[in-house]
Amino acid sequence: MHTLDHLRLESRLESICQQGCQQVRRIISALEAGVDVPETHGLNQRESSALLAELQQIMAVYGDVCRL
Repeated sequence: MHTLDHLRLESRLESICQQGCQQVRRIISALEAGVDVPETHGLNQRESSALLAELQQIMAVYGDVCRL
C-alpha cells in the first residue's frame, strides 16, 4: 500500500491551480479518463487519486464556468 506525501500533494495542487481555471479543468478531465499528465509525474496511484479529488472539490466551488 502506498502512502500519501502531503507536502508533495500540496505543492502539486498549488502548481496546478496557478495554471488557471481552464487548464485545471483539462487536467481534471484527463485524470478522470485515466490519462497521465505531467503534473502527476512521480506520484503513486493513491497520490494521483487524492490530487484529483482535491482538484474536483476546489473546482466544484466555481460551478461550470471559468471567469476571466
